[in-house]
Amino acid sequence: MTSDSPRTCSRAFVIALLVMAGIVDLVVAEANDSAIWPHAVVLALGFAALLWPARRRPEWLTPQLRTGAPAVASLLFTVGSLLPSRQDSFIPGEAIVLLCLLFTAVRHCPQPWAVVCGILNGVALLGAPARSYQDDLSSLPDFTVVVLLVIGAVAGLAAFLRSQDYRRAVAVSATRRSERVAIAADLHDFVAHHVTGILVQTQVARMMATTQPENLDTVLAGIERAATEALASMRRTVGVLRDTGPDAADRRPVGDLAGIAELTAGFASPVQHVTLDRDPAVPDDLPHEVQAAAFRVVQEALTNVRRHAADATEVTVRLRHDGRRLEVGVTDDGRGGTQLPAAAHGGGFGLVGLTERVTALGGDLRVGPRADRPEGWEVRALFPMGKA
Repeated sequence: MTSDSPRTCSRAFVIALLVMAGIVDLVVAEANDSAIWPHAVVLALGFAALLWPARRRPEWLTPQLRTGAPAVASLLFTVGSLLPSRQDSFIPGEAIVLLCLLFTAVRHCPQPWAVVCGILNGVALLGAPARSYQDDLSSLPDFTVVVLLVIGAVAGLAAFLRSQDYRRAVAVSATRRSERVAIAADLHDFVAHHVTGILVQTQVARMMATTQPENLDTVLAGIERAATEALASMRRTVGVLRDTGPDAADRRPVGDLAGIAELTAGFASPVQHVTLDRDPAVPDDLPHEVQAAAFRVVQEALTNVRRHAADATEVTVRLRHDGRRLEVGVTDDGRGGTQLPAAAHGGGFGLVGLTERVTALGGDLRVGPRADRPEGWEVRALFPMGKA
């Protein structure tokens, strides 16, 4: 038995129940000497609306048409039965069909058709009993109250399920958007960092090919390493995109304090010297989210040095910890000179995302010119340990 078997059995049961109710309706109508064809028309429209397979429905057979047409037919039938010398019967099978259509209209019809079609089916249900109470109206009010209660219960259940569907759709949309934003951040933070390094080191290699060919192998090795790391980051990110399991997010390329040392070592080039100044008081067991955010701060700052301050010769990465907060700083001595193509400069969204990461942990990010010298730039982030 497949996983769809319970659903198939339930659908078969509903179909059998509706068909039996329809047959009983027609038999009772004939026994009461009522016109059979109006009952047959209403039931046929209702069965088509409820039982037509979703995969085979034409585009024009919209939910509002499926739920509205049988209700209109039932109302016309009721109005016709109120004419002089006419006496028709109200049969429960039709009521079951109209209740199912009411449920479908409220839950699945688009706004404002859900209200219109719901009212049509409700009015059809309320008006149908009048066919059998033309001579004696004494019990009609009590029956009407019962019908109103049933209509309210069915409509309320459908509205509740519709609200649950909406909440689920909003939650899924928000989750997907959050996942796309996180993956975009990974692409920017990791892949763009490595590709920018490849571009810069390629420019250095072209210059050294004629001036310092004996040192060219070191630059080429850096290019090879950056390309390998970029491919690894791409594979991890693509793996997250392909894997929808609960552990997919855990395999995102994140960093920590130990990764900062590797990051600064890989950033160095023949024309740029990078120094990692880590205070021995900085513990290794800081919260994981703080370490990841610190890594992103250094990564984004170094990437911006390559993009906007290629003339910098000294870059310093500082890590400080005073027991209450972690300070992460990156400074350079560049004057803003760069030879990168305009397309490689970035769109300015890196610092926006970085600010969101830092402030989400209760920290503060400051970016601007250095205060201790006329040239150079500084990126400084503070993470309070108490809020991490």
